[in-house]
Amino acid sequence: MKKLVAFITSGYPEKSFSIDLALALGESGVDTLELGVPFSDPVADGPLIEKATHKALELGFKFEHLLEISKAVAPKVDTLWMGYFNSFYQQNMEKLIPLAKEIGVNGLIIPDLPHEEALNYSKLFKDNSVSNISFVAPTDSDERIKEIVQDAQKFIYMVAYTGITGTGVSEDLQPFLSSIKKHAQTPVYVGFGVNAKTAKEKAKGADGVIVGSAFVDILLKDELNYSQKIAQCSDLAKIIKNEINI
Repeated sequence: MKKLVAFITSGYPEKSFSIDLALALGESGVDTLELGVPFSDPVADGPLIEKATHKALELGFKFEHLLEISKAVAPKVDTLWMGYFNSFYQQNMEKLIPLAKEIGVNGLIIPDLPHEEALNYSKLFKDNSVSNISFVAPTDSDERIKEIVQDAQKFIYMVAYTGITGTGVSEDLQPFLSSIKKHAQTPVYVGFGVNAKTAKEKAKGADGVIVGSAFVDILLKDELNYSQKIAQCSDLAKIIKNEINI
């Protein structure tokens, strides 16, 4: 059974909604939840996630809200934090990673933390049984892929193309996927541009998919009330989970 990872913007439109949505997604086929940490300069995110991020910050998002959401969600859904390194660094990594473990958060995804710098925190993550998810991109050489994935934990985040999330570019992922799998036993999940229409194709040969912009697009629809947003996100999760497993 291939896995579905769902990204949502923490605290948008409000903390209690994030909790309700996260739990509903967990009941709708989502295997792992990425709680996105709003940041003022989300350089790797597409326009939808960037818009939701800025709205969350305008509404007063604080890091403590992420902790509160996580405490409610992590006991029931496999939970990761997705954010830019500065957000985590400001919290003091030596204190934050043990806190993540205490809450039940199983890993961090930090797109702007280079592999070489991430190695400085390897012991901290390992000692607390918290994963630091590895990224590989089409621009990485075979030698670099081998270096990045040799100690990959939980899953490898395979960037489906170079650029930003949510643009849905089509490409042949099989050569890239093969180059990763020959160096690692860790599951490989495909992210960037995955939605209901592309999920089946993107999932070929992979162990799972990561979906963000497709969910956030629903959250940004002002004409929907909270219940409708949750219902549409839940339906989308069911559709994608079915698509990647038929």
